Amino acid sequence: MNGAAIISAMSRKLAPAIAVLALFGAPAAAQDALEVDPYARLETGIVLSESADREDDLIINGNGGYLRGQIGMDFDLADTKLRLEADRIEVQRFDSATGRGSFNRDRLTAAISHEIGEDWEVELGGRIYDDLVTVEAADTDERQVSLQVEYEPVRAHRFQLRGTWRDREYDDGEGVDGASSTGDGPRVDAGYRLRIGRYHYVNVDLRAEEIGSANPRRAYTRESVSASYTRPITSTLRVRPAAELRHSRFDGRMTDALEAREDTQFVPEVELLWWPGRWRVEAEAKYLFSSSNDALREREGYRFSLSVGYVF
Repeated sequence: MNGAAIISAMSRKLAPAIAVLALFGAPAAAQDALEVDPYARLETGIVLSESADREDDLIINGNGGYLRGQIGMDFDLADTKLRLEADRIEVQRFDSATGRGSFNRDRLTAAISHEIGEDWEVELGGRIYDDLVTVEAADTDERQVSLQVEYEPVRAHRFQLRGTWRDREYDDGEGVDGASSTGDGPRVDAGYRLRIGRYHYVNVDLRAEEIGSANPRRAYTRESVSASYTRPITSTLRVRPAAELRHSRFDGRMTDALEAREDTQFVPEVELLWWPGRWRVEAEAKYLFSSSNDALREREGYRFSLSVGYVF
């Protein structure tokens, strides 16, 4: 997707968000001033990862480095907030890496949220991705809209429910007459956060998603559950152990036994976050256990990452 197409598509998404902002904000405009808060972040990092099947016949190396830039602006008016954000990642794979040597990913976001009373908040959002790596393809353009409802009766307990619709286009030449194939489908997220204290949380998240496509290789369903525990060590240092279990089914990808491919993955991880002032230093280690009815997908592997960022 070229730049003009991205801007045009985002403009169509922004129009209803701005209209909703005007609807909510008009009664309070006479007595509440609009606050504008620009922000930016620069980040660089390195990733070391490797996985192999049980016989070491197929070893996948994902070593590489990246540079990420993000700019955005928040508009606050009474109980309503509008956020506009642009984000870009440039990835360079090391010589030993498997697959693409380099790629970049662009993301544009527009989201408007409104507080309803003291306990409820509703958010409407739109996002556009260019050159996104997804579970079913290595080069995906995506347009999505979402609606989230949040309920926080007391500060210690927060519940969230989000529904998202995604339209995808794949740079694969496998569509009609050699065009790009496409897919679309819903995603539903439910989450609960227990706040124990400052930077001290327990999170539990559930997700179910589906992509349907005329190209059978792009269709899939996935369900996942994850949990994490964030604990402060000092005022600027936190540790976050977590684990995720996910199950994926690809009805258009058949195994040697002529069965639809099914994968189950369990991923424990631990993350260390050091945030002195405006600096963001984060280190993560995770291990992947994957079982499947496709022998090549019976895999184990590790992933280590280290990033250094600065928030403006």
